[in-house]
Amino acid sequence: MMGHNFIRRLRGLRGDKEGATLVEFGFVAPVLILMIMGLFDMAHTQYTSALMNGAMQKAGRDLTLESAGSRESEIDARVIGGVSAVVPGTATVTLEKLSHFDFEDIGEAEEFTDEGALDGICNNNEVFVDANNNGQWDNDRGEIGIGGARDAVLYTAVVSYPRLFPMYGLAGLPQNVELRATTVLRNQPYDQQDETFVTGNCP
Repeated sequence: MMGHNFIRRLRGLRGDKEGATLVEFGFVAPVLILMIMGLFDMAHTQYTSALMNGAMQKAGRDLTLESAGSRESEIDARVIGGVSAVVPGTATVTLEKLSHFDFEDIGEAEEFTDEGALDGICNNNEVFVDANNNGQWDNDRGEIGIGGARDAVLYTAVVSYPRLFPMYGLAGLPQNVELRATTVLRNQPYDQQDETFVTGNCP
């Protein structure tokens, strides 16, 4: 008798649709919220990237002037301030400046005489051209700073900050956002370019 009543109640529940909308929303809500937060996160990242590129272009124009050396810190502060205005207060903004003798030198390793094993590695006391004058062979021949007259400069801003929404774990994203913006410029020919290069020996 009792079992019969239990079965009848179960059959009654099968047709009961009260609360179905709430249950369905419980399934859909996490995905919907994740998508909304992801869209906001992407939009903010794109906006920050666009702002960084604009600031770098302005800084690039300012740094080509003859007076750039005396205004370098002011220009750097302007770039950092512009980027910091749209990122969280915990963000870190760093600037990287590498000067090169010419545009074709950007991203190139320092030249060396590959002798002996011809292994493509600067070693075994092989002679190299110390283009950046730091006393060692480097994968990038750029010299830190904005250089001098006629030098080609690679100017990069790097910003890193925690994501605005706590959805990175669910979406498989890293906790921090890292953005880079780069501009390449040439200093004005207000003086003769320094063509002095020294050599060294690879370890």
